[in-house]
Amino acid sequence: MSRSPSMASLRLFVQVAHNLSFSKTARLAHVSQPALSRTIRLLEEQLDVRLFDRNSRNVVLTPAGETLLPIVERLIADFDHAFVSLEQTFAGERGRVVVGALPSIAATVLPERILEFREAHPYTEIIVHDHLDGSLYQQLHDRQIDIAITTEPTSDAFEFLPMIRDEYVMVCQRGTEFDQQGEIDWSVFTKSPFLAMTPRSSVRAATDQAFASARMSVKPLYECTQLATMGGLLAAGLGITALPASTLAMLGRDNLVSHRLSSPVVTRQIGVAYLASRTMPPVAQAFVKHFLSKPSMMEEISRYQGKTKAINRQS
Repeated sequence: MSRSPSMASLRLFVQVAHNLSFSKTARLAHVSQPALSRTIRLLEEQLDVRLFDRNSRNVVLTPAGETLLPIVERLIADFDHAFVSLEQTFAGERGRVVVGALPSIAATVLPERILEFREAHPYTEIIVHDHLDGSLYQQLHDRQIDIAITTEPTSDAFEFLPMIRDEYVMVCQRGTEFDQQGEIDWSVFTKSPFLAMTPRSSVRAATDQAFASARMSVKPLYECTQLATMGGLLAAGLGITALPASTLAMLGRDNLVSHRLSSPVVTRQIGVAYLASRTMPPVAQAFVKHFLSKPSMMEEISRYQGKTKAINRQS
């Protein structure tokens, strides 16, 4: 074989084999009959075999042509299927996206967004990694995840699409002296036992920064990694804490109340982050577009918090 046949010549071979007519095939394929004849003759030279026997009235496949026909039909079908899959992949309709998310987002907003996206894009696969923000940025850097729904980065190695401002609130057990109070000053943490998140978390970094800015010295009575553990400590009345409003649904207790913190008002920005030096896969681009197009994330988190309280009251 001097060189591989083109896909166009193979398609024309199949059409002639089905029509058993060069004139009809030329008309349907919108090519001239001499051009079609040259194409088939070149294909026969490339394969070094005669594919058709023909005279002025009849066209029939040779034994070699009959052998070749089903092979070429499978080849064309596989080729077309592959390019349909490619088109769907390039359009974000097919493929896999690995999403990293803060635990508070992964457990509240993300599942519903994934369900909606999968209903519209059934040939996609979504894998979720829920971690603290520092770990998420490391995973982005190592290309273990495609995007992260997390706090704002501190490095220009990452792009960031902001979504919400998440305000810190004071959280404590219901039925304390704080019930009758509205906004509470950060100095409250110098007067009551403070429960802190782990030093590896963005929450701890923010509370430490708030204390430093207010020139307060606050030593945590307890430290924990999981929000559910924090919820248990708070519910037992072991102390009070400061948490972003978006995390309250993760505490898992209905005997807790929150109060707005002032002097200063501390917030964190939550959005979608990705590695600046990496072209985001089309399916990841499609998911980000879907994620950002939805209503207020805080409203959805609040609805989840209400559902959680209802479940806790029933259990």
